[in-house]
Formats: sequence, C-alpha cells, structure tokens
Amino acid sequence: MREDIPTLYEWAGGSEALNRLTRTFYDKVAQDPIVGPVFKHMSPDHPAHVAAFIGEVFGGPKTYSERHGGHREMVMHHLGKHLNEEQRRRWINLLADAADEVGLPDDPEFRSAFMGYVEWGSRLAKMNSNLGETCDPETEPMPAWGWGVPGGPYKPPAGKP
Repeated sequence: MREDIPTLYEWAGGSEALNRLTRTFYDKVAQDPIVGPVFKHMSPDHPAHVAAFIGEVFGGPKTYSERHGGHREMVMHHLGKHLNEEQRRRWINLLADAADEVGLPDDPEFRSAFMGYVEWGSRLAKMNSNLGETCDPETEPMPAWGWGVPGGPYKPPAGKP
C-alpha cells in the first residue's frame, strides 16, 4: 500500500475510536438476550482487548499480538462456545449500530472494508466455536485487512486523514 493512503486503523480514528466502539458495543451485548449470555462472564478488559485486536487487523500497533497472544489466542477464546447463526447476525448488527453511535467514518469505502472484516471474522468465529478445532500459530497469522482489493488503486474520499 502506498504511504500516502491511511490504514483502516488511522481512518477509523485510531485506538481511541476503536475503544469507544468496543465499549459501546459490549454495553449493547450485555443487554441483549441473544448474544448477552455468550458474554456473561466477560472480563472488564474484554472491550479493550477486542479494540486492540481490531486495531492490529486494521493496520495499527501490534498490541494484541504482543500482549494477548495474537490470532491464535483469539481463535482459542471461541472454541466450544457453539455460536449459532442468529447470534452471529445479532453480533454483526449490534457492532454496526455501535459504529454508527460512536461516529466511526460512514463513507462507503470504510464501511465496506469494516463490515467485510466483521462478516469474515464472525463467520470464522462461528466455525471455530462449533468445530472445536485448535489452530497452529504458524498457520494462523494475524489477519491484515485493508481497503478493497489488495493492492488496488483505492483513494479515500477527499478531506479525510
């Protein structure tokens, strides 16, 4: 990617914006009858850990990998949860609502990349939660998500970072 094109992490507003997103999102999750039970034993640090994970996936600092075990550890958190499609879809909808509520950028390019990752990641989480498969750190690198087609000619809308 060219140096003058911001990462999704930068475009979103960095760690502050992603922490606002995950705090708001998990407040919604805690009140939700569909996905709330899955997170009933969530640690108070969970929203910050998820913000760090998303930030790293979107091109930000490697905080999640360095402090929390990387993608392998994220996968391990989903094993045995037996997530279903209704829970996955509710999770997506609550996250999209939280993104709107906290003011994440709403340009189509960013939201397409954001929701593309959310769709991919939630399907992977559901699959892992039901198959009970473990992963090998060598074969499960941290995902790296960017603008549109990898290496494509994308340019963010004018007036943005």
